[in-house]
Amino acid sequence: MSQFDEIDLNKLKTSSISTRKSKVDVGSFASPLKPGKRLLDLLDSMPRIYAGNDIRTVVSRIAEAAKSGKPVILAMGGHVVKCGLGPVIGDLISRGIVTTVAMNGAAAIHDAEIALFGHTSEDVYPGLQDGSFGMTIETADFMNQAAANAAAQGIGLGEAIGNAIVAADATHQSSSILAAASKASIPVTVHVALGTDIVHMHPSADGAAWGESTMRDFRILAAAISWLSGGVLLNVGSAVVLPEIILKAFAIAKNQGMDLGDFLSVNLDFLRQYRSNEQIVARASAVGGTGVSITGHHEILIPLIAGCVIETLEQGGSR
Repeated sequence: MSQFDEIDLNKLKTSSISTRKSKVDVGSFASPLKPGKRLLDLLDSMPRIYAGNDIRTVVSRIAEAAKSGKPVILAMGGHVVKCGLGPVIGDLISRGIVTTVAMNGAAAIHDAEIALFGHTSEDVYPGLQDGSFGMTIETADFMNQAAANAAAQGIGLGEAIGNAIVAADATHQSSSILAAASKASIPVTVHVALGTDIVHMHPSADGAAWGESTMRDFRILAAAISWLSGGVLLNVGSAVVLPEIILKAFAIAKNQGMDLGDFLSVNLDFLRQYRSNEQIVARASAVGGTGVSITGHHEILIPLIAGCVIETLEQGGSR
């Protein structure tokens, strides 16, 4: 026998599972999806646990906002464009579901290149090695001219780029989020940090024009967020810039006495980043909203959510 004392497990006070509270039961399990069903049937078939419930909430709240004329604000990073979601988001804009779009500089550049040339996203490593990274002249001239036009016309950077894509009759503008926003006359804002985007390296870049027009876009986005009550805010794939900008927009709205109550704030990304979860999810509750985070690939989540929202609206209501 051991020289050390052992606890006597016979003295445990046990209980019956019939009286124990459980967090999971078979009623919340997934059900197999039968052939020939719609996206909403797929949504219904998902487990009513964790992200399964969260994605239902996101779909329901976006549909409710669209039906009642409340804002649906989509903030996004460049990866959203690079993984091919421009047509999906453009469709949500044309249907009047998304009412405001905010982008970082990378998203705007990728979107413009897709619209004008049908391809984007250069290979950084070899470009760095041979000195060609970021040196595409057509992209730089187009974007820098749009920034100059924005400053001269007293409009926002996003509006100027979208207008320029449409005015150029860009071959692939049907895949452009900026063009869709321009045609729908909804705010599309572009938020840059000078020196972070490839077009800033070129001599045609006017720092004053970029600064003035992106500052105007900050004020335009802050105005849109000030009316967010009852609506939905989504941050998709921006880890730093847009979460910080949204935080400051929250602060402005509260400072001016705006009611931000009862909005849903959603962070969608394939990684859980500190700032996006802190500013978009956690701090939403500080200004009257509710925050959720769903982790997964944009190229799967966004078409799924968009399709379910459209089906919900076609059925005449929320779920």
